[in-house]
Amino acid sequence: MNRRHFLGSLAGYNAFLLDARAQGTSRAPKLTVREVRAVRMRGINSKFVRVYTEQGLTGTGETLDTVGAEHIINNHLGPALAGRDPLDIEGIWFDLWSWKSPPGGIPPVFMRGMGGPYLAALSGVEMALWDLAGKALGVPVYRLLGGRVRNKIAVYFHAADAKRAKELVSQTGVKGIKTGIDYAPDRWTLSKGWDPEKTWNLSLNNAQIDDIARHVASFREALGKDYDIMVECHTRYDTESAIQIAKAIEPYRPMWLEEPIPSDNADAMARIRSSTRIPIAAGENIYTRYGFRPFLEKQALSIIQPDMAKCGGLLEGRKIAAMAEVYHVPIAPHGVATTLGKVAYCHVCATVPNFLILEWGHWNDKAYDALTQPASYSAGFVAVPEAPGIGIEVIEDAVNQRLEPGFKAL
Repeated sequence: MNRRHFLGSLAGYNAFLLDARAQGTSRAPKLTVREVRAVRMRGINSKFVRVYTEQGLTGTGETLDTVGAEHIINNHLGPALAGRDPLDIEGIWFDLWSWKSPPGGIPPVFMRGMGGPYLAALSGVEMALWDLAGKALGVPVYRLLGGRVRNKIAVYFHAADAKRAKELVSQTGVKGIKTGIDYAPDRWTLSKGWDPEKTWNLSLNNAQIDDIARHVASFREALGKDYDIMVECHTRYDTESAIQIAKAIEPYRPMWLEEPIPSDNADAMARIRSSTRIPIAAGENIYTRYGFRPFLEKQALSIIQPDMAKCGGLLEGRKIAAMAEVYHVPIAPHGVATTLGKVAYCHVCATVPNFLILEWGHWNDKAYDALTQPASYSAGFVAVPEAPGIGIEVIEDAVNQRLEPGFKAL
């Protein structure tokens, strides 16, 4: 679509929307999906997704942490949505996650697959549909998800070492800092192991556990008792080593120990949780409410961390939170998307009574910041936008300049 055609379509849509509002809020605009387009960019993990309508209105979302989601959207999910009403978000979600397929095609996700690239692709499309729906109805997304219980969202940042952590809390007023055992080069730990070339499913010895304890202790010493420390494990340890890590760092009272083992065994995770006073958190690699169910039923996690750019989308994130609320478990969503994705999460977090804190990855990272409008941040909190839809936009020129070869501009 050229600029003249787009502006003409948008002007026509705006006139149509004004007429719809004049008829009363019960009259939703009639929209039809024309195209769904995903793009991959150089140097970052995220992929942007845009839904285009015949009426000229668009919505933009994001997906990440997967190879091939953009191909799935452009070649499977997009064609399956052509001609659909984009406001039928729940129906679209279930059609794309089950048996329904485009004419002559195959189901985009066979028999409700539980995760991976297809569900990540679906999540990005779903986010874009909510952005479009908010714009179509003239309201922020949180209004469509039940309304808010808070108007600002507590966030935390990352630091590889204690010096950087101290700088961040001084410069930004943030109240929580996460450090990964492997954020800094970790040969200092791995080289002391039984199998120095092994980087996963690790069985740790005393020297390695002592290194980890000293690392966490340095953060507590630098920050004092007034700031929270989250400890990231990236699923790299076996069950016994995870228990030993937790016991070694208990004196430093971290806010949580994150993903000490992979999220594929709720019983093993429950054993770790029952053996320590430290809250155990996980969820960035758990998909849909069905995936979270055993971890809640077995009380295997103290805090859950769904990533709404890949676990099923914004409404699925809201449903996961509601299920966790029944078990008195808070949510602290995984947040390594661009500002667009993280602000989309803010809309869900604003509606969730059991929200705890939101990860805000890539703080002050120029590679990410250049791609979107900024969030409204102050002293450890991000304000929930009042503009229609997600409330911020991608900067199209910056995105299009970084497109991988073969992708059409947004």
